[in-house]
Amino acid sequence: MSNAPDNARSRADTPDNPESAGASDILLQIAAARAERVKRDGTAQGLSLPLERTLPLVPFAPGTPSLSDPILIAEIKRRSPSAGDIAPIPEPAALAERYKAAGFRRLSVLTEQNHFKGSLADLIAVKTAHPNLAVLRKDFLLTPKDITVSHRAGADAVLLIAALLPAPALRTMYRNALELGLTPLVEVHSPGDVAKVRPLSPPLIGINSRCLRRFVVDPLIPLETRTHIDWPCRIIYESGITTTDDALFVRGSGFHGFLVGQAVAGNPALAPALIAAWNDTPQARRRYAPWNRLYSPGRRLPLVKICGITTLTDARAAVAAGADILGFVLAESPRKVAPALIRRCAHLPVLKAGVVVLNSSDLLPAPVAELLREGSLDFIQFHGDETPETLKLWPGFKALSLKTENDARTLAAYPAPAVLIDAFSPGEHGGTGRTLNPRIIAAAAEHRRPWIAGGLNPENVRPIVRQWNPGLVDVSTGVTLDDGTKRRKDHQKIRRFIAQAKGAPQ
Repeated sequence: MSNAPDNARSRADTPDNPESAGASDILLQIAAARAERVKRDGTAQGLSLPLERTLPLVPFAPGTPSLSDPILIAEIKRRSPSAGDIAPIPEPAALAERYKAAGFRRLSVLTEQNHFKGSLADLIAVKTAHPNLAVLRKDFLLTPKDITVSHRAGADAVLLIAALLPAPALRTMYRNALELGLTPLVEVHSPGDVAKVRPLSPPLIGINSRCLRRFVVDPLIPLETRTHIDWPCRIIYESGITTTDDALFVRGSGFHGFLVGQAVAGNPALAPALIAAWNDTPQARRRYAPWNRLYSPGRRLPLVKICGITTLTDARAAVAAGADILGFVLAESPRKVAPALIRRCAHLPVLKAGVVVLNSSDLLPAPVAELLREGSLDFIQFHGDETPETLKLWPGFKALSLKTENDARTLAAYPAPAVLIDAFSPGEHGGTGRTLNPRIIAAAAEHRRPWIAGGLNPENVRPIVRQWNPGLVDVSTGVTLDDGTKRRKDHQKIRRFIAQAKGAPQ
């Protein structure tokens, strides 16, 4: 047991697992502390457990993958390393009752003692009081004995963290859980984790939106990681659910359910609102379905957006070269286009974004809203002074022109799944060809995985991708023809840019 954290460290430092690398080694520190506590108190945390399970076993995720049968999980959680103390929860069974009344039929109970103030006693209390609910034991499980103890304590499912466990241990613990009738929820954080669990092809996968390296929530981590999963399964979005908009995003972007902890443990009144938001399928699809299409299985990252498209010929060339998004400028610019061009490009098999620049009091122009409603546009790229309320109304993402490192702090304030960072230029709203200062990129990366624009071209994009591992790179001026118009694209430059961006190792 005491060797498990060292094994995890050697694996996390490998190049194919960048998100796990370093983690300030928070994950490994928690696992090491638990291993030491197990040596002192035993796997059962000093409790006297029955030799055989006495509580009923409830199937946690029966059936086949289906969005019509969601897996929504509310968590008993007192504290976390990132948030500190959340709620005292003197009676976990009473909180479970509130979750049940809100509509949750699956619960997660954190049983880690040092960092989360949980215990197996909480799990036993919840399952004893609510024997018909399906209960997940969430902990940093390290050995097969942890699986046996979880079963005896009344768990119906167990969390297995791929980044923490060597492949042989993961395989053994996974099979032990199945033999006992428990459902393994296998958590992955990176392409390396996905490769590790692929031989097992688990039917239930959890993807945590909390980045292990920065230990902050990045809403696109689950979508990016999901593109590497190539077997039928249900995928649960973990962490980062704090508002009804978050629930809509998870539903609209194609996940089979979510696990919410801190938000409902600290405010149980939020629980029924999250259930209601999940069930608001029309709004979820209207606002967030394009994210599901953008992060389709097998999509190669980083994403590439070719912006400033002004002709159907250039649009076709970008699609043929492998672009993921076409950008059409709908604000005042040398590359501004009419809605008619966007409609002529609507049949092309990539997503389309319309770039707008709005004042804080502006509504989205009616012709642009109509392009969204009819499906000619998928996203709006908001590049002005739009309010958070405006951003919530439409499918899209925010673009920010950053002048200083301090400006990067504003990234976390925008309620958009992604923020595109661009170089600042007085009186301009992007598309200037200016290059971002690396210190600004570094500051932005502390808040979320960056989408990068500004001064990119076929010559510099590969080292930028290697250094910063952006989720998307956006180019316009860097792939234009040298004819002085700044409107037409150089098709050879487009091909070179995309090849360099997607060819850089991750």
